[in-house]
Amino acid sequence: MDIASLIGIILCFGMVIFGIISGAGNVGALGNFVDPGSVLITIGGSFCAVMAQYTMPEFIRGVKSFTLIFKMSEFDLPEVIHKIIDLSNIARKEGLLALEEASTELEDEFLRKGVLLIVDGTDPELVRGILETEMGSIESRHKRNIGFWNDLAGMGPAWGMIGTLIGLINMLKDMNDPTTIGPAMSLALITTLYGSMLANWIAIPVVGKLNSKNSAEMVIKEVMIEGLLSIQAGENPRVIEEKLKSFLSPMEKEEMEEPGGEVDG
Repeated sequence: MDIASLIGIILCFGMVIFGIISGAGNVGALGNFVDPGSVLITIGGSFCAVMAQYTMPEFIRGVKSFTLIFKMSEFDLPEVIHKIIDLSNIARKEGLLALEEASTELEDEFLRKGVLLIVDGTDPELVRGILETEMGSIESRHKRNIGFWNDLAGMGPAWGMIGTLIGLINMLKDMNDPTTIGPAMSLALITTLYGSMLANWIAIPVVGKLNSKNSAEMVIKEVMIEGLLSIQAGENPRVIEEKLKSFLSPMEKEEMEEPGGEVDG
């Protein structure tokens, strides 16, 4: 589990609760910030407006994509490079056909597909084209989920303002008793709070994390493509290693140099 996302969401909520209690001086103040009608207008309205922009399957996928922010990546970049170097050593010693057996141990479908393409003797440009097309398709699916949360981030404050306007209209229609103005105004503003929290506590952080995960996965896919094409071209495993290391950060390069990261010549 990606614990940073979980901790971040919990701490954000905790900061809001702390601010409410410390500002009012008592726990009872929390009741001032709870209103079912405001939740229905702001949260319900935001999700329904987003639903209107998507098909039902797309909407359901978008909602479910929230869980992705808590999942750790199945592969990290140094591990993928190690895997490619292992494949290049097999190809160098036993030939490209030997990679077919090695591909059965690969967990990543994208990498396995690429290996089988070069084993079949597919033209290098065609291999690149096929893999880049699949890579683009994967990124497109990611972008649809990211777009869902971007849309929700925009709807939250907008529906919060709609709720506030509804509350203000009701308040202005009944101003016979001045003592009710304060409580009525407070209730009207709750929807604005809910809308801002939906956008800045949930939607925008989800967008940021999904974008980060998408970028990391696209880099890994690019490394796989470059590595496989280098293997197909018959390049030396050490040359392939140095080429793929250019994708790494300084810290990741240090990991590659640790014992167990050596490349057979």
